[in-house]
Amino acid sequence: MVVYKRKKVTKYRGSVTHGGGSRKKRRGAGSIGGRGNAGTGKRAGHKKAGMKTRTLGRRGFNPRRNSVKQDIIVNLAYFTPQKLHLLVQEKKISKEGNAYVIDLEKLGVDKILSMGNIAVKLKVKGIVSQAAAEKIKAAGGEVVDASGKESTEKSS
Repeated sequence: MVVYKRKKVTKYRGSVTHGGGSRKKRRGAGSIGGRGNAGTGKRAGHKKAGMKTRTLGRRGFNPRRNSVKQDIIVNLAYFTPQKLHLLVQEKKISKEGNAYVIDLEKLGVDKILSMGNIAVKLKVKGIVSQAAAEKIKAAGGEVVDASGKESTEKSS
């Protein structure tokens, strides 16, 4: 028969120091401190004098993180009939007959990849992967590159 034994740590739940005595003990950096602002070598109010030279927060070189542009890439699965209808209402894409006309630059997308299937006709203007272009053409749509001419990529 397996006997359940309670872990020792459970009896210390709710206790700040977990049986370690004063908060200053067992800090993990020796008894003199070293974590946080401990270890200035003085007592009580004298510690405040040493805080003038300390700086808080990050120091050093902070690169401008927003200077690197991330490409926005969308799969074909993004263009569901419901999503296309919503984009037409928001006037981000248009509809000509039974085909949806998508200008990727106007939509804010850099490239379309081929993951997923498409069940509606699309006329896409912009950068489209070769496999995605084949799927769009198989569904009765067409792909026009950014310069305005129909793409002539050969399928392998």
